[in-house]
Amino acid sequence: MTAPTIGVLALQGDVREHLRVLRELGVEPVTVRRVAELDACDGLVIPGGESTTMAKLARTFEIFEPLRDRIKQGLPVFGTCAGMILLADRVLDGAAGQETFGGLDVTVRRNAFGRQVDSSERDLELAGLAAPVHAVLIRAPWVEEVGDGVEVLARVADGPAAGRIVAVRQGPLLATSFHPEVGGDSRVHEMFVDLVREASA
Repeated sequence: MTAPTIGVLALQGDVREHLRVLRELGVEPVTVRRVAELDACDGLVIPGGESTTMAKLARTFEIFEPLRDRIKQGLPVFGTCAGMILLADRVLDGAAGQETFGGLDVTVRRNAFGRQVDSSERDLELAGLAAPVHAVLIRAPWVEEVGDGVEVLARVADGPAAGRIVAVRQGPLLATSFHPEVGGDSRVHEMFVDLVREASA
């Protein structure tokens, strides 16, 4: 089967890291800043970074509404950290005027794990994977509430954040609070590539 075209939204954040992991999986990724680049994609990664900055830049590059429309039409999208916030329909503790592309029927809490100094790493059990994922959490959100159609893939097992939801899927949308692109484990990206293949079949 022909490898799908997967874009990485390249406005700000961990763009290079996602490109590297996708290449390791045999996908030739493309950077996306313009509508024409988005139109060529079978799937899209929204990287970690700063969610309000990314939303403002999406407005500047006139890709905000086209991306929102593509998500409504069923474009597979994988959001990590800030990407999870941008896919959420509802945001708690958001910045003034916080905008999201939406699509995921979840409520996320921005910077829920604390400030940069509170960043942490932990192993997480993730549904569909045989061994735990090493999760890097940097000023990460968590999911407070999920709608009926949302599958919870991972929760924090222990500590002050025990029970908090950190990975979800709804149809062709996948989102994690953590940064799998920096953990040296490509299995979450592999899950997303499989989602894109399913949607393109």
